[in-house]
Amino acid sequence: MIETKTRRINLRTTPHEDTVLHEAAAATDTTVSAFVMDTALARAQEVLADRTEFPLTSEQFDAFQQALDTPVDTGRLAALFARPAVFGQPFHPQS
Repeated sequence: MIETKTRRINLRTTPHEDTVLHEAAAATDTTVSAFVMDTALARAQEVLADRTEFPLTSEQFDAFQQALDTPVDTGRLAALFARPAVFGQPFHPQS
């Protein structure tokens, strides 16, 4: 299914930036709009991938999974919450 393009992004450029973008678009036999969109989307996907995926070897995955499955000692955290609050108001974490 082809999605209709209904949104617009406006960019301001210096004369040098405009020239570089036009030359790059011409070198790839595409329009400036298509070149900028393709390049921006590729970079956006790289940025977002760092926040959603991380490759691990099977040994690293096993260690990661074990760390997630290991019970956490909440004694120190409970002691912290039992101390008087710094700003004079008690802290009640949501359950």
